[in-house]
Amino acid sequence: MTKPLLAALRGAKAAVPPIWLMRQAGRYLPEYQALREIKGGFLALATDPGSAAEVTLQPIRRFGFDGAILFSDILMVPWSLGQKLTFVAGEGPQLTPALVDHALAALEQAPQRLEPVYATCERVHAALPDETTFLGFAGSPWTVATYMVAGRGSKDHSETRDFAYVDEGAFQAIVDAIIATTIEYLGRQIESGVEAVQLFDSWAGSLSPTQFERWVIAPNAAIVTELRARHPNIPIIGFPKGAGGKLPAYVRETQVDAVGLDETVDPRWANAVLPVGLPVQGNLDPLALTAGGPALDTGIDRVLSAFPDRPHVFNLGHGIGQFTPVGHVERLVQRVRNSGGKQ
Repeated sequence: MTKPLLAALRGAKAAVPPIWLMRQAGRYLPEYQALREIKGGFLALATDPGSAAEVTLQPIRRFGFDGAILFSDILMVPWSLGQKLTFVAGEGPQLTPALVDHALAALEQAPQRLEPVYATCERVHAALPDETTFLGFAGSPWTVATYMVAGRGSKDHSETRDFAYVDEGAFQAIVDAIIATTIEYLGRQIESGVEAVQLFDSWAGSLSPTQFERWVIAPNAAIVTELRARHPNIPIIGFPKGAGGKLPAYVRETQVDAVGLDETVDPRWANAVLPVGLPVQGNLDPLALTAGGPALDTGIDRVLSAFPDRPHVFNLGHGIGQFTPVGHVERLVQRVRNSGGKQ
């Protein structure tokens, strides 16, 4: 059976683009909230293969998306590298000890912490409808490193950017460790049933051009090169949020199979400057989805019309918001699926 999303990621242009949404499995769904209440917290949910598989499948049952994205977190990699991972209500994830003042070499690696993720992959692979593509993912090295160095999220990542300037050698060692672990991590996801993967560089936009080249492009290129050598038929989506005018260089130098656009990118500009035939994913503003009504309809139509001759995967410009009404998602799916011949 044809898998529309997988076909698009391999370069096929369809009259109706396949659709999935970043963070489609999660907090906006009442069935997710009910299950999380039972499990008692995010990490307990994400490390229980039965529960994590259930969360991955919930939006497929409800909306019939063309892709199922593994329910997990980008901070599983630093957790496996030996940092302690906790999710604090109202404060977000925290990693200890923070590497801004603690040596990477002093951490005791714990790769066994990733085993539940692979078990989740096996369960999802066995349960998905034949037409649905199974997507795995990992955080890109720069984004993951911002959490490892600071121990938490931040608005401008100044602590990590400063660390990268002041002690390039130590920061390079952190990035290299993330690269090596990510290659193995994504490889095991693929071996467990994943059919395509996405590299999330959520904080790529915080870097200067020179630092972007070193800490975004080079590490992602290393991952893509090795992963493709091991698994040549698995499409790799790069998502460098905030890259803006650096997108063409990112695509050219990383050699990703498809690129995700955040909501700040003009999709028509992207269509004009990116390589002909490169599959593009995105890029409806998540807040337009939350707002609904005319703002949603107009946003959908603008994205749909931007790629008349290019393989396109409909998605958001970032993750779906916690307070997004389920009815708005239903409207989105219906409008995209009814768009054949209107692009």
